[in-house]
Amino acid sequence: MADNSEFSEEQGSEQPDIHRYLDVVHRRHMHFLIPLLLGWLVVWGAGWVLPSRYESTTLILVEQPSMPSNYVTPNVSEDLQDRLQSITQQILSRTRLLSIIDRLHLYGEGRNQSTQDEKVDLMRKDIDIELVQREDKKGITGFTITYKGKNPQIAQQVTGELTDLFIDENLKARQQHSEDTTNFMESQLASASASLAEQEAKVRDYEAKHEGDLPSQQASNLQILSGLQAQLQSEQDALGNAKQQGIYYQAMIGQYRTLSGNSGTADGGPATLPAIDQQLDALKSKLANLRSHYTERHPDIKSLKDEIARTEKMRDQLLASPKNNEQSGAHTSEAPVARDLSNPSQNQAILQLESQQQANKLDVTNREQAIVSLKARINEYQARLNNGPARAQELADLTRGYDQSKANYDDLLKKKNESSMATNMERMQQGERFTMLDPPSLPTRPTSPNRLKLCGIGLGIGLALGLIVVVGSELMDDRMHNENEIKALLTVAIISEIPEIVTPSDEQANKRRMALGWAMGALVFATILAGSAFTYLRS
Repeated sequence: MADNSEFSEEQGSEQPDIHRYLDVVHRRHMHFLIPLLLGWLVVWGAGWVLPSRYESTTLILVEQPSMPSNYVTPNVSEDLQDRLQSITQQILSRTRLLSIIDRLHLYGEGRNQSTQDEKVDLMRKDIDIELVQREDKKGITGFTITYKGKNPQIAQQVTGELTDLFIDENLKARQQHSEDTTNFMESQLASASASLAEQEAKVRDYEAKHEGDLPSQQASNLQILSGLQAQLQSEQDALGNAKQQGIYYQAMIGQYRTLSGNSGTADGGPATLPAIDQQLDALKSKLANLRSHYTERHPDIKSLKDEIARTEKMRDQLLASPKNNEQSGAHTSEAPVARDLSNPSQNQAILQLESQQQANKLDVTNREQAIVSLKARINEYQARLNNGPARAQELADLTRGYDQSKANYDDLLKKKNESSMATNMERMQQGERFTMLDPPSLPTRPTSPNRLKLCGIGLGIGLALGLIVVVGSELMDDRMHNENEIKALLTVAIISEIPEIVTPSDEQANKRRMALGWAMGALVFATILAGSAFTYLRS
């Protein structure tokens, strides 16, 4: 029996003492309900004491340029996210926010004269900007602007002003960036134009300094040299003919003077005619040779034909002189001077030959000078041709710099024109721009504080607080409230027990305490339920 009793006691000690917990609830229910109610009331009341915050939101869409990029290439290549961050920093600057705060009288009520910096910090906390990513996470399609305020109309108005600032600032930023790019391209183009003009001046000065020696003139120099050499050969041939003609004139004059100074036979022919005939044959042979090379209009042919005509005329005069002498009957020899004076035709022929001889000498002199001049020009053009390779290398060095400057100028000119078109597109607001897709919303319910959520939080805090008070009270209470605690202190077995004597007053007190506990519990739960329902309906 002793063993069975010990086993039953050990088994009972391992099972939870439900009667003890019920006794704790019976004794400590007020310690639990009052902290529960107070904790809940504090948190719930704080939710209604805190000011209501209304949230207004708008969605801004990032629209791509309306002009295709293959027609007009944008000159604003800054990343959208970077530009949006820059614009956000500008809009959230102290000056911009203070302007809105002063105009709408924000953050002035219910505070002890907050400084301007504090107001700016408060407004920055109330503004939220969130990017809207693409589905592939490779770009931004838009962003939302949210502002929290105590008044729904003010919140909507502030959100609208922030939206306008973002749209205007984006247009200004893109336009300014585009104009800066165009101005930079114009400055670079001006520098390239000055460099190109300098290279052009160098090439132009070099070409002017070495006129005739340029590689582009080699073909014309060769052609001119060939023509000069042909002229030189022609002049040399003409000079030889003129010298032969001079010898002929000298021989004819000598023959006329010999004829005039000597006595001849009756016909006089054998002394002079053979020489004249020989000369005529030589002239005709030369004429035939010239006709094989030139036309009848050539000056040498015309001159030679004139000489042949004069020589034939002289031959006719010589043939006519003996006949005149025979008719006059003068068969005796006369002095050379007298015979020369008595024959005017012979005087005229000699004078004509002397005049032609002087002209021939002048022609020889002119042709010799022409030959010297032609040789000098030939040497000049030959020197130009010899200098051609050196001039070609020097000009290639100059034109290489000119070509580089020209290519750089053309490239900058093209980019500048494209940048100007892109700037005009930005000015016409045809580039990438922000468009307000949804206007700022007018909030009808506050977003903070979340009073319904605070009800749950207050209930949890009240429960925790009640448990802490109950556990603390039990731990600090050193009294014994049941027989098990007494048995645990005794070392001997209990022989008998004295039952509890309950008086009518004790029963009445227990009933009142029980009723008060139930009433308190009903009050607590009714209060929490009513407050939660009220909060739900108001939210």
